[in-house]
Amino acid sequence: MYTRRIFPIKGVIKWTRRHIFLFLILSTIPVILFDLLGLKWLHLPWLPLGVLGTAVAFIVSFKNNASYDRLWEARKIWGGIVNASRSWTIMVKDFINNDHAATRISDDELHNIHKELVHRHVAWLTALRYQLRVDKPWEMHVKSKKSNREFRENHYLVCEDTIMIEDAIHGYISEEEFKEVFAKGNRASQLLGVQSRRLKELKQQGLIEDFRHMELSNMLVEFYTLQGKSERIKNFPYPRQFATLNYMFVWIFIILLPFGIMEGFEDIGAHIIADLENHESHTTTLHRIQEFIAHHFVWFSIPFSTLLAWVFHTMEAIGENTENPFEGGPNDVPITNMSRGIEIDIRQLIDDTDIPEPYEWKNDIVM
Repeated sequence: MYTRRIFPIKGVIKWTRRHIFLFLILSTIPVILFDLLGLKWLHLPWLPLGVLGTAVAFIVSFKNNASYDRLWEARKIWGGIVNASRSWTIMVKDFINNDHAATRISDDELHNIHKELVHRHVAWLTALRYQLRVDKPWEMHVKSKKSNREFRENHYLVCEDTIMIEDAIHGYISEEEFKEVFAKGNRASQLLGVQSRRLKELKQQGLIEDFRHMELSNMLVEFYTLQGKSERIKNFPYPRQFATLNYMFVWIFIILLPFGIMEGFEDIGAHIIADLENHESHTTTLHRIQEFIAHHFVWFSIPFSTLLAWVFHTMEAIGENTENPFEGGPNDVPITNMSRGIEIDIRQLIDDTDIPEPYEWKNDIVM
Protein backbone atom coordinates (compact mmCIF):
# COMPACT_ATOMS: atom_id res chain seq x y z
CA MET A 1 0.00 0.00 0.00
CA TYR A 2 1.37 3.40 -1.00
CA THR A 3 1.45 5.68 2.04
CA ARG A 4 2.04 9.22 0.77
CA ARG A 5 -0.77 11.64 0.00
CA ILE A 6 -0.43 11.34 -3.79
CA PHE A 7 1.55 9.24 -6.23
CA PRO A 8 4.40 11.24 -7.81
CA ILE A 9 3.53 12.35 -11.34
CA LYS A 10 6.89 11.07 -12.53
CA GLY A 11 6.06 7.62 -11.20
CA VAL A 12 2.63 7.57 -12.87
CA ILE A 13 4.14 8.58 -16.23
CA LYS A 14 6.87 5.97 -15.88
CA TRP A 15 4.26 3.32 -15.04
CA THR A 16 2.21 4.19 -18.17
CA ARG A 17 5.03 5.23 -20.53
CA ARG A 18 4.70 2.21 -22.83
CA HIS A 19 1.06 2.98 -23.49
CA ILE A 20 1.84 6.68 -23.95
CA PHE A 21 4.23 5.77 -26.79
CA LEU A 22 1.56 3.48 -28.27
CA PHE A 23 -1.04 6.25 -28.10
CA LEU A 24 1.35 8.62 -29.88
CA ILE A 25 1.73 6.12 -32.70
CA LEU A 26 -2.01 5.50 -32.93
CA SER A 27 -2.62 9.27 -33.04
CA THR A 28 0.09 9.99 -35.62
CA ILE A 29 -0.82 7.41 -38.26
CA PRO A 30 -4.29 8.89 -39.07
CA VAL A 31 -2.81 12.41 -39.29
CA ILE A 32 -0.17 11.24 -41.76
CA LEU A 33 -2.85 9.61 -43.90
CA PHE A 34 -5.11 12.66 -43.59
CA ASP A 35 -2.61 15.48 -44.11
CA LEU A 36 0.40 14.13 -46.01
CA LEU A 37 -1.34 11.56 -48.21
CA GLY A 38 -4.40 13.73 -48.78
CA LEU A 39 -7.02 11.24 -47.56
CA LYS A 40 -9.34 14.02 -46.41
CA TRP A 41 -12.30 11.66 -46.19
CA LEU A 42 -10.53 9.75 -43.41
CA HIS A 43 -12.32 11.23 -40.42
CA LEU A 44 -15.31 10.59 -38.21
CA PRO A 45 -18.00 13.03 -37.02
CA TRP A 46 -17.49 13.95 -33.39
CA LEU A 47 -21.11 13.42 -32.30
CA PRO A 48 -21.22 9.58 -32.43
CA LEU A 49 -17.67 9.42 -31.05
CA GLY A 50 -18.69 11.69 -28.19
CA VAL A 51 -21.64 9.40 -27.41
CA LEU A 52 -19.24 6.42 -27.43
CA GLY A 53 -16.86 8.28 -25.12
CA THR A 54 -19.69 8.99 -22.70
CA ALA A 55 -20.67 5.31 -22.66
CA VAL A 56 -17.05 4.28 -22.08
CA ALA A 57 -16.77 6.76 -19.21
CA PHE A 58 -19.82 5.17 -17.58
CA ILE A 59 -18.53 1.61 -17.84
CA VAL A 60 -15.06 2.62 -16.62
CA SER A 61 -16.69 4.36 -13.66
CA PHE A 62 -18.79 1.24 -12.96
CA LYS A 63 -15.70 -0.98 -12.93
CA ASN A 64 -13.74 1.41 -10.72
CA ASN A 65 -16.61 1.57 -8.22
CA ALA A 66 -16.85 -2.22 -8.12
CA SER A 67 -13.07 -2.53 -7.74
CA TYR A 68 -13.06 -0.02 -4.90
CA ASP A 69 -15.84 -1.96 -3.17
CA ARG A 70 -13.73 -5.13 -3.34
CA LEU A 71 -10.72 -3.27 -1.93
CA TRP A 72 -12.70 -1.65 0.87
CA GLU A 73 -14.40 -4.92 1.82
CA ALA A 74 -10.98 -6.59 2.02
CA ARG A 75 -9.76 -3.82 4.30
CA LYS A 76 -12.79 -4.24 6.57
CA ILE A 77 -12.24 -8.01 6.70
CA TRP A 78 -8.65 -7.60 7.82
CA GLY A 79 -9.66 -4.93 10.27
CA GLY A 80 -11.97 -7.59 11.72
CA ILE A 81 -9.06 -10.04 11.86
CA VAL A 82 -7.04 -7.48 13.83
CA ASN A 83 -9.80 -6.98 16.38
CA ALA A 84 -10.71 -10.66 16.66
CA SER A 85 -7.05 -11.63 17.14
CA ARG A 86 -6.73 -9.29 20.10
CA SER A 87 -9.98 -10.60 21.57
CA TRP A 88 -8.82 -14.18 21.10
CA THR A 89 -5.56 -13.47 22.93
CA ILE A 90 -7.26 -11.79 25.88
CA MET A 91 -9.73 -14.66 26.17
CA VAL A 92 -6.94 -17.25 26.01
CA LYS A 93 -5.01 -15.39 28.69
CA ASP A 94 -7.97 -14.93 31.05
CA PHE A 95 -10.14 -18.00 30.40
CA ILE A 96 -7.54 -20.76 30.57
CA ASN A 97 -6.62 -21.14 34.22
CA ASN A 98 -6.82 -23.44 37.25
CA ASP A 99 -10.24 -22.28 38.46
CA HIS A 100 -11.99 -25.50 37.43
CA ALA A 101 -9.02 -27.81 36.92
CA ALA A 102 -9.16 -31.33 38.31
CA THR A 103 -5.38 -31.25 38.60
CA ARG A 104 -3.80 -27.82 39.04
CA ILE A 105 -0.80 -26.93 36.90
CA SER A 106 1.95 -24.39 37.45
CA ASP A 107 1.94 -20.83 36.18
CA ASP A 108 4.74 -21.69 33.76
CA GLU A 109 2.68 -24.51 32.30
CA LEU A 110 -0.29 -22.19 31.93
CA HIS A 111 1.90 -19.62 30.19
CA ASN A 112 3.17 -22.30 27.81
CA ILE A 113 -0.44 -23.20 26.93
CA HIS A 114 -1.25 -19.53 26.30
CA LYS A 115 1.87 -19.25 24.17
CA GLU A 116 1.00 -22.39 22.23
CA LEU A 117 -2.49 -21.12 21.33
CA VAL A 118 -1.26 -17.65 20.40
CA HIS A 119 1.61 -19.00 18.30
CA ARG A 120 -0.78 -21.32 16.49
CA HIS A 121 -2.94 -18.30 15.74
CA VAL A 122 0.09 -16.52 14.27
CA ALA A 123 0.64 -19.62 12.12
CA TRP A 124 -2.97 -19.30 10.94
CA LEU A 125 -2.40 -15.64 10.02
CA THR A 126 0.74 -16.60 8.13
CA ALA A 127 -0.92 -19.47 6.26
CA LEU A 128 -3.88 -17.26 5.33
CA ARG A 129 -1.79 -14.45 3.91
CA TYR A 130 0.32 -16.90 1.90
CA GLN A 131 -2.86 -18.39 0.46
CA LEU A 132 -4.10 -14.93 -0.45
CA ARG A 133 -0.81 -14.13 -2.22
CA VAL A 134 -1.08 -17.13 -4.57
CA ASP A 135 -1.34 -16.07 -8.23
CA LYS A 136 -4.67 -16.32 -10.00
CA PRO A 137 -5.03 -16.34 -13.83
CA TRP A 138 -7.06 -13.12 -13.87
CA GLU A 139 -4.73 -11.09 -11.65
CA MET A 140 -2.31 -8.44 -12.88
CA HIS A 141 0.61 -10.08 -11.12
CA VAL A 142 4.10 -8.67 -11.61
CA LYS A 143 5.27 -11.79 -13.42
CA SER A 144 2.90 -11.08 -16.31
CA LYS A 145 2.98 -7.27 -16.41
CA LYS A 146 6.33 -5.67 -17.19
CA SER A 147 5.49 -2.19 -15.86
CA ASN A 148 4.19 -3.63 -12.60
CA ARG A 149 7.26 -5.83 -12.26
CA GLU A 150 9.61 -2.87 -12.70
CA PHE A 151 7.65 -0.82 -10.15
CA ARG A 152 7.74 -3.64 -7.61
CA GLU A 153 11.44 -4.36 -8.09
CA ASN A 154 12.32 -0.68 -7.65
CA HIS A 155 10.05 0.21 -4.75
CA TYR A 156 9.24 -2.71 -2.46
CA LEU A 157 9.56 -6.43 -1.81
CA VAL A 158 6.83 -8.81 -0.64
CA CYS A 159 8.36 -11.33 1.74
CA GLU A 160 6.07 -14.10 0.43
CA ASP A 161 8.13 -13.96 -2.78
CA THR A 162 11.38 -14.82 -0.98
CA ILE A 163 10.39 -16.96 2.04
CA MET A 164 8.70 -20.34 1.65
CA ILE A 165 5.50 -20.88 3.61
CA GLU A 166 7.03 -23.92 5.33
CA ASP A 167 9.85 -21.78 6.70
CA ALA A 168 7.47 -19.01 7.75
CA ILE A 169 5.19 -21.34 9.76
CA HIS A 170 7.58 -23.96 11.09
CA GLY A 171 8.63 -22.04 14.20
CA TYR A 172 5.08 -21.50 15.47
CA ILE A 173 3.74 -25.08 15.70
CA SER A 174 5.06 -28.48 16.71
CA GLU A 175 6.63 -30.90 14.26
CA GLU A 176 3.65 -33.26 14.53
CA GLU A 177 1.19 -30.44 13.78
CA PHE A 178 3.41 -29.21 10.96
CA LYS A 179 3.25 -32.60 9.21
CA GLU A 180 -0.51 -32.84 9.78
CA VAL A 181 -1.22 -29.38 8.39
CA PHE A 182 1.02 -29.64 5.32
CA ALA A 183 -0.34 -33.06 4.43
CA LYS A 184 -3.64 -31.39 3.49
CA GLY A 185 -4.79 -28.62 1.22
CA ASN A 186 -6.12 -25.55 3.01
CA ARG A 187 -3.45 -25.01 5.66
CA ALA A 188 -5.25 -22.11 7.33
CA SER A 189 -8.42 -24.17 7.83
CA GLN A 190 -6.41 -27.10 9.15
CA LEU A 191 -4.73 -24.87 11.73
CA LEU A 192 -8.09 -23.68 13.01
CA GLY A 193 -9.13 -27.33 13.21
CA VAL A 194 -6.06 -28.12 15.31
CA GLN A 195 -6.86 -25.10 17.48
CA SER A 196 -10.40 -26.38 18.06
CA ARG A 197 -9.15 -29.85 18.96
CA ARG A 198 -6.72 -28.36 21.46
CA LEU A 199 -9.50 -26.37 23.13
CA LYS A 200 -11.47 -29.59 23.54
CA GLU A 201 -8.49 -31.23 25.24
CA LEU A 202 -8.12 -28.28 27.61
CA LYS A 203 -11.82 -28.45 28.44
CA GLN A 204 -11.49 -32.15 29.26
CA GLN A 205 -8.59 -31.29 31.58
CA GLY A 206 -10.79 -28.76 33.39
CA LEU A 207 -8.63 -25.80 32.36
CA ILE A 208 -11.61 -24.27 30.51
CA GLU A 209 -15.16 -24.48 31.82
CA ASP A 210 -18.14 -24.93 29.47
CA PHE A 211 -19.17 -21.31 28.97
CA ARG A 212 -15.60 -20.14 28.35
CA HIS A 213 -15.02 -23.02 25.95
CA MET A 214 -18.11 -21.95 24.01
CA GLU A 215 -16.84 -18.35 23.79
CA LEU A 216 -13.43 -19.47 22.56
CA SER A 217 -15.08 -21.77 20.02
CA ASN A 218 -17.18 -18.84 18.81
CA MET A 219 -13.95 -16.92 18.18
CA LEU A 220 -12.72 -19.79 15.98
CA VAL A 221 -16.00 -19.63 14.07
CA GLU A 222 -15.37 -15.89 13.60
CA PHE A 223 -11.89 -16.64 12.22
CA TYR A 224 -13.41 -19.17 9.81
CA THR A 225 -15.92 -16.51 8.72
CA LEU A 226 -13.25 -13.87 8.13
CA GLN A 227 -11.09 -16.38 6.28
CA GLY A 228 -14.03 -17.35 4.07
CA LYS A 229 -14.75 -13.71 3.26
CA SER A 230 -11.12 -13.18 2.26
CA GLU A 231 -11.18 -16.32 0.10
CA ARG A 232 -14.39 -15.16 -1.54
CA ILE A 233 -12.69 -11.99 -2.79
CA LYS A 234 -9.50 -13.86 -3.72
CA ASN A 235 -11.13 -16.75 -5.58
CA PHE A 236 -14.02 -14.95 -7.26
CA PRO A 237 -12.80 -12.25 -9.66
CA TYR A 238 -14.53 -9.17 -10.92
CA PRO A 239 -16.86 -10.79 -13.52
CA ARG A 240 -14.87 -11.49 -16.65
CA GLN A 241 -17.70 -10.51 -19.02
CA PHE A 242 -17.72 -6.98 -17.59
CA ALA A 243 -13.91 -6.77 -17.48
CA THR A 244 -13.54 -8.00 -21.07
CA LEU A 245 -16.18 -5.69 -22.55
CA ASN A 246 -14.81 -2.78 -20.55
CA TYR A 247 -11.33 -3.43 -21.97
CA MET A 248 -12.65 -3.78 -25.53
CA PHE A 249 -14.78 -0.63 -25.41
CA VAL A 250 -11.91 1.47 -24.05
CA TRP A 251 -9.60 0.35 -26.84
CA ILE A 252 -12.27 0.88 -29.53
CA PHE A 253 -12.67 4.44 -28.28
CA ILE A 254 -8.89 4.99 -28.16
CA ILE A 255 -8.42 3.74 -31.75
CA LEU A 256 -11.29 5.84 -33.15
CA LEU A 257 -10.47 8.95 -31.14
CA PRO A 258 -7.85 10.48 -33.54
CA PHE A 259 -10.26 10.18 -36.48
CA GLY A 260 -12.85 12.26 -34.65
CA ILE A 261 -10.47 14.96 -33.44
CA MET A 262 -8.65 15.62 -36.74
CA GLU A 263 -11.54 17.36 -38.47
CA GLY A 264 -11.98 19.76 -35.56
CA PHE A 265 -8.34 20.83 -35.68
CA GLU A 266 -8.53 21.07 -39.48
CA ASP A 267 -11.44 23.49 -39.11
CA ILE A 268 -9.44 25.58 -36.64
CA GLY A 269 -6.61 25.76 -39.15
CA ALA A 270 -9.04 26.87 -41.87
CA HIS A 271 -10.30 29.71 -39.68
CA ILE A 272 -6.73 30.83 -39.01
CA ILE A 273 -5.98 30.84 -42.74
CA ALA A 274 -9.08 32.94 -43.39
CA ASP A 275 -7.97 35.47 -40.80
CA LEU A 276 -4.46 35.59 -42.26
CA GLU A 277 -5.81 36.26 -45.75
CA ASN A 278 -7.60 39.32 -44.42
CA HIS A 279 -4.35 40.59 -42.88
CA GLU A 280 -2.59 43.48 -44.57
CA SER A 281 0.85 41.87 -44.79
CA HIS A 282 1.27 38.76 -46.97
CA THR A 283 5.05 38.73 -47.39
CA THR A 284 6.58 38.70 -43.90
CA THR A 285 8.38 35.63 -42.67
CA LEU A 286 6.17 35.46 -39.58
CA HIS A 287 3.08 35.52 -41.79
CA ARG A 288 4.41 32.61 -43.87
CA ILE A 289 5.20 30.61 -40.74
CA GLN A 290 1.72 31.25 -39.41
CA GLU A 291 0.22 30.23 -42.71
CA PHE A 292 2.26 27.00 -42.78
CA ILE A 293 1.18 26.13 -39.24
CA ALA A 294 -2.45 26.85 -40.11
CA HIS A 295 -2.32 24.58 -43.19
CA HIS A 296 -1.00 21.75 -41.00
CA PHE A 297 -2.84 22.59 -37.79
CA VAL A 298 -4.30 19.08 -37.82
CA TRP A 299 -1.00 17.82 -36.34
CA PHE A 300 -1.95 19.44 -33.05
CA SER A 301 -4.59 16.73 -32.72
CA ILE A 302 -1.81 14.23 -31.90
CA PRO A 303 -1.00 15.44 -28.36
CA PHE A 304 -4.69 15.93 -27.55
CA SER A 305 -5.61 12.46 -28.82
CA THR A 306 -2.75 11.00 -26.82
CA LEU A 307 -3.82 12.84 -23.67
CA LEU A 308 -7.45 11.71 -23.92
CA ALA A 309 -6.43 8.13 -24.69
CA TRP A 310 -4.03 8.16 -21.72
CA VAL A 311 -6.76 9.41 -19.35
CA PHE A 312 -9.29 6.74 -20.35
CA HIS A 313 -6.76 3.91 -20.40
CA THR A 314 -5.18 4.90 -17.09
CA MET A 315 -8.57 4.99 -15.38
CA GLU A 316 -9.30 1.52 -16.76
CA ALA A 317 -5.87 0.28 -15.60
CA ILE A 318 -6.45 1.69 -12.11
CA GLY A 319 -9.67 -0.30 -11.84
CA GLU A 320 -7.91 -3.42 -13.07
CA ASN A 321 -5.09 -3.00 -10.54
CA THR A 322 -7.52 -2.35 -7.68
CA GLU A 323 -9.95 -5.23 -8.23
CA ASN A 324 -7.64 -7.85 -6.62
CA PRO A 325 -6.67 -6.47 -3.19
CA PHE A 326 -4.50 -9.40 -2.06
CA GLU A 327 -2.09 -9.98 -4.96
CA GLY A 328 0.65 -7.72 -3.56
CA GLY A 329 0.42 -4.52 -5.61
CA PRO A 330 1.02 -0.97 -4.35
CA ASN A 331 -2.74 -0.33 -4.18
CA ASP A 332 -3.60 -3.49 -2.22
CA VAL A 333 -4.42 -4.20 1.43
CA PRO A 334 -1.07 -4.55 3.28
CA ILE A 335 -1.82 -7.97 4.76
CA THR A 336 1.85 -8.84 5.29
CA ASN A 337 2.46 -5.78 7.43
CA MET A 338 -0.89 -6.20 9.20
CA SER A 339 -0.06 -9.82 10.06
CA ARG A 340 3.25 -8.79 11.56
CA GLY A 341 1.54 -6.01 13.51
CA ILE A 342 -1.03 -8.47 14.89
CA GLU A 343 1.73 -10.90 15.85
CA ILE A 344 3.66 -8.24 17.76
CA ASP A 345 0.52 -7.01 19.49
CA ILE A 346 -0.85 -10.36 20.67
CA ARG A 347 2.53 -11.79 21.69
CA GLN A 348 3.16 -8.72 23.82
CA LEU A 349 -0.23 -9.30 25.48
CA ILE A 350 0.97 -12.65 26.82
CA ASP A 351 4.43 -11.33 27.75
CA ASP A 352 6.12 -13.48 25.12
CA THR A 353 9.83 -13.26 24.24
CA ASP A 354 11.77 -13.03 20.96
CA ILE A 355 9.05 -10.86 19.41
CA PRO A 356 9.96 -9.89 15.81
CA GLU A 357 10.43 -6.32 14.63
CA PRO A 358 7.88 -4.64 12.34
CA TYR A 359 8.54 -4.93 8.62
CA GLU A 360 10.44 -1.98 7.18
CA TRP A 361 8.74 0.22 4.62
CA LYS A 362 10.56 0.64 1.35
CA ASN A 363 10.07 3.82 -0.68
CA ASP A 364 6.74 4.64 1.03
CA ILE A 365 5.30 1.18 0.28
CA VAL A 366 3.94 -1.01 3.08
CA MET A 367 2.94 -4.56 2.21
